[in-house]
This record gives sequence, C-alpha cells and structure tokens, in this order.
Amino acid sequence: MESQHTRFDIKSIAIVGAGPCGLAAAKYLLAQNAFQTVDIFEQQAEVGGVWYYSPKPSATVRVPQVTADCPPDPPLVSHGEEDPVFPSPMYEVLHTNIPRALMGYSDCQIPNDTLIFPSRQHIQDYVVEYARDIRHFIRFSTQVRDIRLRVVEGKDRWDVDAKSLQTGELKSATYDAVVVASGHYSAVYIPDAKGIRKFHEAHPTVISHSKHYRTPEPFTNKKVVVVGNAASGLDIAAQISPVCQKPLLLSVQSPTSDENLTFCGAEEVSLIDEFLTEGRGIRFQDGRVEKNIDAVIFATGYLFSFPFLRSLKPSVVTDGRRVRGLYKHIFHIDHPTLVFTRLPIKVVPFPLSESQAAVFSRTWANLLPLPSVEEMRKWEQEEVERRGSKFHVWPEGGDAEYINSVHEWIVRSGTPGKIPPYWDPELVWQRRIYAKAKLRFEMDGRRATTLAELGFEYLPDQHEC
Repeated sequence: MESQHTRFDIKSIAIVGAGPCGLAAAKYLLAQNAFQTVDIFEQQAEVGGVWYYSPKPSATVRVPQVTADCPPDPPLVSHGEEDPVFPSPMYEVLHTNIPRALMGYSDCQIPNDTLIFPSRQHIQDYVVEYARDIRHFIRFSTQVRDIRLRVVEGKDRWDVDAKSLQTGELKSATYDAVVVASGHYSAVYIPDAKGIRKFHEAHPTVISHSKHYRTPEPFTNKKVVVVGNAASGLDIAAQISPVCQKPLLLSVQSPTSDENLTFCGAEEVSLIDEFLTEGRGIRFQDGRVEKNIDAVIFATGYLFSFPFLRSLKPSVVTDGRRVRGLYKHIFHIDHPTLVFTRLPIKVVPFPLSESQAAVFSRTWANLLPLPSVEEMRKWEQEEVERRGSKFHVWPEGGDAEYINSVHEWIVRSGTPGKIPPYWDPELVWQRRIYAKAKLRFEMDGRRATTLAELGFEYLPDQHEC
C-alpha cells in the first residue's frame, strides 16, 4: 500500500555537512538530474568532516555528559587564521580500521600504493579529491544554526538559517528537503559514575574523553586509566602504555581478547564504581582501589545530537542514544523530506552512505515509493523491540547485507541515477577478517600495503576467517 508521501515535489535540497557522507549524498542527488538546487553547508573551511584534523582538541570537557542537549563545541580560534577550525576527534597517529578496498567510494579508488589501512591524512586527501567536482556546491565556513519546518498547503518547507563564520552574517533560505549529514562525533558520552562530579570539580584536569586525545607525550610517567575497549580505546591505550606508569589500566565491561590486551600493553580491570576525591582515587566494581590517578580517558563513544533541529516536534533526539521517528534509519516518518545519512554504527561508512543516498535520491525523484506511514511506524517499533538501546548498532555483516541488497534492488528497479556499490565475495571476506588484520597491521609497525603481507589471503568460496 502506498502512502500519501509517495509523490514528492522536490526542487531544492539542503545538505548539512560536507563530510564523506554529505559528499556522497550530493553526488547521488546531482546524478539524479531531478532537482534544481543542491546546497551543501559546511562549518569547516575544508571538506572531510571527522577526517579534517585539528591539532588542538576541544577545550570543552563536560563531566559527566549523559545527554545530547548541550551546546556544540565552539570553534578553535588561532591567531592569524582567517577561518575558524572546529575540533575533530582524530588523533595524530591514526589509521583506519577498515582495509582501503572496503573503505573507499565505489567510483573513486584509494590508490593501491597506500597502506592497506590508510592513515587519517591519506583519507582526508582522498576525500578532498572525491569532492573536487562538487566543491562549487559547498558553502564553506558556514554553520547551520536552525532548521524549521513549515507545512504549506500540505507541502513540507524547511527554513534554514546559516551563519557565515567569516563575516558573521546570518542568512535564511527555504528548501523542499533536507539531508542531515552532520556526523556523530560532536556530543561525547561520559557516564555519571558515583562521585564523578565532585572529583572533576576537585581535579579538573584528570578526566577527559577520547575526543580530546592527540598524542601520548602528555601522559609520560602518569598513572592512566582508559575506559572502554572498542577500537579507539585499544588504540589510545597502545599509544600511551609505552610512556605512562606501568601498567596502564584498561577498564572494561566485556573482556578484551588476549591478543588485543598484549597489543595495548594494559592490565584489564573492571568498570569504575566510584570516583574518590580524596587521594585522587578510583574504586572499581570488584572492590579494587587505585589512588593517585593522573588521567582517566573515557573512550565511551558519542551521543546523537542535532542542535539545529531543536524546533522539530516531537524531538528526534531525547537521550542521544538513537534518532526517533525514522524509517530504515533514513526517512523521517511524518516528514520524509527530511533524511539522515549514516546513523548506523559498526558499519563501513563511505559505501553505506552511498547506498542510502541511492535510495533517498530515487525516492525523492518519485522512482522508489515509500510504504504507508503505518507500515513505517510498525517497522520502527519492531526494530525498537528487537534492538532496544542498540537501535542503530548493526550486527556483524549487516552493512554487507544492506549494501548488496540495495544494489540488487536498484539494478532490478531499472531506475535512472547513480548505481550504488556492490561487494563481491572477496570484499565480504575482507569485511569478516578486517579486525584481525588491523591488529596484525598495528603489531607489524603499520607498514603493510596488502592483506597478503599480513598473512591474509583470499581463497574463492572460503567461509572461515
């Protein structure tokens, strides 16, 4: 059953963000040849989003931070710089945890002489190259401040207020549709552990988040606790452990593999139960107490936050754990002229954003109909019941399944427009083994340019790692 939303009349589109996903959205929308205006708003002075590195971290540390309802970090202003720079969560020595063949866009290959797990600078340069033919659509150093919905004679109209960070001028324009591609690395999550507020007031330099980490040198001879053993927690622990007091303590909820624990040179401890202001101490859940702690780095992830959508009711974000009222993690159910790209977590981002863009660009061009509102709401409710608080966390291999199913759907539909990526069996295999390969790459000194150099060789029809 089709809904009243299947017929769109979209001529003008605003994209919030010129990171990798916003750029992919622009390319697919432009390739559709169905829209008159595509404007991209980017607060930085360059494309890249999260990959646009800032040597200085944010000076803002809110402890704890358990809600997304907080002001975004202000820009970093350095003397002599014309354009403000917004703090990135990237640290100085960082490589992707995804092999380059999986990481890249379908129509723009990462050079084969690049490391198999490229550095952050390689990826930034690659994204700049990918954006070369659409730069004239981007309004750089322009921050979207507010997006307001008006429904005029049954048609969605989005009023977008954007401020030039060079001149201070605030301009407004109205669009038929909006793509939110502002990323997921703004509002950090720092849990409200017992005693943490009082501890932070007494010792304001001790607690930070992985977003604030850049290099290991400030932790030399310091007693350090890293909280979290996902990719960033392990990577940061591995960089700090050679210079800090031994052992670095890795506070975790789920056990770390022996291989990863050896790699990061840490001693695993339980979760933090209480911060002890006196003695600069921590009590862990197993009763262990450590005092004279110099640094606690929370590698505990981020909250969804869209401060420019605060006027939209009901709110798409409450506690920051997920975005509400969406169909297939993309379409706003009540107003599907608003879409979000790359909300899913634990996925390969660039090709996934292409797949999503292929869907919403054709949907807005009235080539792929949406289900009824009732069916879309039913889908969301079933996903909430199935995934709970991990609504946007996809299972292992979920991105491969989605990417290939979208490709097959688009090809089968015969609709015009840019064709999204497809992962052949070798790429699906790379998706299965990449975590083991990345660990070996790090332990081998970050030198390999092929998976074979790391001992991983693809054999057709193989199903085991």
